[in-house]
Amino acid sequence: MEKTDPKRRAKIVTRLVIALLYAVAGVLHLASPQPFLSITPGWVPYREAVVALTGIAELLGAVALAQPFSPRLARWGAWGLAAYAVCVFPANINHFAMDMAREDGGAGLAYHLPRMVAQPLLVALTLWAGNVWIRRGRREDPPTP
Repeated sequence: MEKTDPKRRAKIVTRLVIALLYAVAGVLHLASPQPFLSITPGWVPYREAVVALTGIAELLGAVALAQPFSPRLARWGAWGLAAYAVCVFPANINHFAMDMAREDGGAGLAYHLPRMVAQPLLVALTLWAGNVWIRRGRREDPPTP
């Protein structure tokens, strides 16, 4: 059996964990859209369709990132999920503002501040795990499980 170096193993595990998180979120967007609708900013048109499409995007991105057959598809999955996380950030900000405006403070700063920090970290980890970042003029293929 071939030994896998620790960095490669870490990328594999990170890819699979991120893919699992996005897959679960995608299923939740489709199966139980109300919590997502409630935090979607009012200026978003066709909110129900947008929430459903984001669930589908999460599922497709998760499959693309996790699959071991095509490094190129995994990179596209990483780009797509990173872009998705950036695009839904306004909903997270809206949720934060709505909660903090509540008399009881909603979920509070202990929930929202880590979430605000975690979003850019998730983008960076997704790009790293999908081998999107180019270092020293070369790009590695994403590790396969």
